Amino acid sequence: MLRRTFTAISATALLATAACAGGHSKDIVDTAIDAGSFSTLIAATQAAGLVETLKGDGPFTVFAPTDDAFAALPAGTVEALLADPDALAEILTYHVIAGKVMSTDLSDGMMAATVNGADVTITTMDGVKINGANVISADIEASNGVIHVIDAVILPPS
Repeated sequence: MLRRTFTAISATALLATAACAGGHSKDIVDTAIDAGSFSTLIAATQAAGLVETLKGDGPFTVFAPTDDAFAALPAGTVEALLADPDALAEILTYHVIAGKVMSTDLSDGMMAATVNGADVTITTMDGVKINGANVISADIEASNGVIHVIDAVILPPS
């Protein structure tokens, strides 16, 4: 638990530093790369062919799972997804909302349409959650949107 907390704090600090250092001059992808805690997310984004999209004008809101969030998936899941770009893109686009949604825009029970086409449910009681995943750092601004760091990979409805 301590390691997970430390990793979350490290990801938060690195993202905040990356975002502030450049005055939001870096896009979502470069901000995540600079943080160093999202190598699995970046690899997945590359495998799904979504890097250029997320480097585009946006704006986008990305609920970014940490490396620990991907590691918590059942054994073999990440490898299987990396081998299936279509399924991977479906999951990754479920972590993205078109537009810039800051934490102050959220309300309890709010439904938000993802780029995937399915909705996520946002709750604000006992901390902010997206489909049950905890937001461990919010409002990390990038030149083309905002990142909210989450502690779990959220899966679209089947």
